[in-house]
Amino acid sequence: MRFLVILGLMWATAAHAQDRRPSHCIALAQAPGIEYLHKASFREPVEKHVVRISYISHASFLIQSHDGIDVVTDYTGFLGATTLVPDVVTMNHAHSTHWTANPDPAIPNVLPGWGEYGVGIEHHLDLGSMLIRNVSTDIRSFGGVEEKGNSIFVFEVAGLCIGHLGHLHHEPNDAQYAALGRLDVVMAAVDGGMSLDVPTLMRVLKRLKAQVVIPMHWFEEWTLSAFLTGMSDEYLIENEGRSSLTVSLRDLPDRPTIKVLAPRYLQDP
Repeated sequence: MRFLVILGLMWATAAHAQDRRPSHCIALAQAPGIEYLHKASFREPVEKHVVRISYISHASFLIQSHDGIDVVTDYTGFLGATTLVPDVVTMNHAHSTHWTANPDPAIPNVLPGWGEYGVGIEHHLDLGSMLIRNVSTDIRSFGGVEEKGNSIFVFEVAGLCIGHLGHLHHEPNDAQYAALGRLDVVMAAVDGGMSLDVPTLMRVLKRLKAQVVIPMHWFEEWTLSAFLTGMSDEYLIENEGRSSLTVSLRDLPDRPTIKVLAPRYLQDP
């Protein structure tokens, strides 16, 4: 039965997406390597074949490509002391720290992670050097469950597959795992209460097998510490106090790595 579900999903995706650039994250079974570099400012140019990820706040990250595409995840309307207008923002509506009802009208592409109640939404935004798509998941709502009310967004750029789990409230099913495909970098909520409990999140991350995990959505140091402790048997922990990193397809780390970033609002030089 599991095989038929996944086969059906693959057939439907192929039929619907004949006019789309195919996802290399789903097509490739094994991840190439990743090399870490570091930059001082989000305003500095990004090298070719490199992606820069800056942690802004809570669940918001700035993802930048070498050709100047700026994407902000879980956009709340405030980025800091900056004039930056992103090319794309994604949002989830778990609560106000994941979205805004009034995004800057100058932003060309605003991608909500939800559609009509229980129906969900589908995004497949091809920007040339970056492909942005989503996989709908459920979310808690009004004491119950809103089906397809959350989105896991996947950013395919510089050969990398970068996933932002949003406000994930349940372990993905087999069809959702198949739709995600390969993920090299994952931003995951680790608060252990308002989103997934830590044991379930650990199971999700270990199945995704991303080489880099970036914790987000943690409110107190002890929640982050509990997550890091639980993952330390299988993941290398790196916590250098930085707010950003750059990633490229080079050599894989010796073992999967949790890269702790310190949230910091953007500030123009």
